[in-house]
Amino acid sequence: MNIAGFYDESISNGVGWRAVLFVSGCPHHCPGCHNEKAQSFTYGEPIDKKNLLQRIQENSILRGLTFSGGEPLCPENIAEVLDFLYEVKKIKPNFDFWCYTGYTYEELLKRQDPVTEEFLNQIDVLIDGRFILELKDPDLTFKGSKNQRIIDMKKTREKKSIVLWENE
Repeated sequence: MNIAGFYDESISNGVGWRAVLFVSGCPHHCPGCHNEKAQSFTYGEPIDKKNLLQRIQENSILRGLTFSGGEPLCPENIAEVLDFLYEVKKIKPNFDFWCYTGYTYEELLKRQDPVTEEFLNQIDVLIDGRFILELKDPDLTFKGSKNQRIIDMKKTREKKSIVLWENE
């Protein structure tokens, strides 16, 4: 898996100080995409997990990790994204994990794929839905267009129905 970038610290990709991993490759090709270069699976460089894990471990102000893209949950990326999540959990067991995806939660569930199901069981927040340029709103918090949802995955798993994040 290639990565399009890595932020050691961000406050705009989830609550609190967090690292952000931008994966390369996206099948959606949304018009107006904020990271159009990352749509190519060959963009960027191969992930250097050891280096990124060291950077995360050494940064004491981080609260969590956000996966973005590209598309972290496309079939070409999801297994390695899940593997990286597990590695981060080993060194930062109290981290929270957010993920941006162009897929809807319902589309992900329809896969009936054990890797997708396990990933959804490991994260805290899922921002789902394709970016739609006509629904773009710069005043939205943690999402780019009005159709996207911020899903509280812990509560969604408990209630077995979609629960939006408290600030949504």
